[in-house]
Amino acid sequence: MNFYKTICRPLFFKLDAERAHEVVMESLKIASAFPWLLQPLADLICGPRPSAPCRVAGIDFPHPIGLAAGMDKNGVALPAWEALGFGFVEVGTITAHAQPGNPKPRLFRFPEQEALINRLGFNNEGAAAIACRLTSLKEKGHWPRIPVGINIGKSRVTPAEEAAQDYLASYRKLRGLGDYYVINVSSPNTPGLRDLQAKEALSTIIKTLRDSEGDITQPLFVKVAPDLAEEDLIAIVQLAEEEKLSGLIATNTTLDHQSIPSALDQTGGLSGAPLRSRSLQALKVIRAHTQLPIIASGGITDAATASERLAAGASLLQIYTAFVYQGPGILRKLL
Repeated sequence: MNFYKTICRPLFFKLDAERAHEVVMESLKIASAFPWLLQPLADLICGPRPSAPCRVAGIDFPHPIGLAAGMDKNGVALPAWEALGFGFVEVGTITAHAQPGNPKPRLFRFPEQEALINRLGFNNEGAAAIACRLTSLKEKGHWPRIPVGINIGKSRVTPAEEAAQDYLASYRKLRGLGDYYVINVSSPNTPGLRDLQAKEALSTIIKTLRDSEGDITQPLFVKVAPDLAEEDLIAIVQLAEEEKLSGLIATNTTLDHQSIPSALDQTGGLSGAPLRSRSLQALKVIRAHTQLPIIASGGITDAATASERLAAGASLLQIYTAFVYQGPGILRKLL
């Protein structure tokens, strides 16, 4: 019996999408406080943790399937993600200033398309509070044995011309806590954020981090949108090479909602199965112009879509929407 699909999902899907997310995160937060119970329980429900070791950007991963940013925005359930079998987890997106995000409702399910639309707007507790939580987790000896990425974005209240300093403020508070860091300039839900993907603006952010912090010893990635023109993607790849970044994440959510019936459509970024072709195409463009590691994200729903990303040159894979619809069993299926 698929415990998640037959028991958990029907209950979760009776709730509003964001309320269900809150219930899941609160449950995993509580479970994470009891690591001695967490792993045996997860093994009972999900089976043994999968293993397919790999090394990317100087980091050892137990296997290449990770949890994308957006699920655990505040880093409240890191031990639980390891217990469920993820090979790594990305916390965030985190901003320098705590912010509530956009007005509700702001998260919507589309089961027929196995998709989500969100316009959450980087709702999070802020870099200082999250850094305190992560530091406490390490001090208590509860830090997971899987790599942890930290995804940072621009605060909504910060003007575009001050974006670089805003990213720097977050990075300074969170430095030394993650195994890798991600500059998120590609969410469609913060006004003007995607403009920071322009080569000059993105270069300013990267140089500001480097000039203020000296050598950034932990891997640094940039997350890109699937809606960029090919020449813009290539420009970002060239910048990543010039600045000696560790790699790229392809991709964030899309503003192309053609797969969603117009009567049901919502404003926001679309994720899930309909993102497959756009995200794959972005991956192929990036791989054609660099040998840097690429973390593929978007539209990975089964073994076939996982295989096509690896064949197209992805080094690691991330999921989010597939986890919502299929539960932790999706990890064994992908591997």
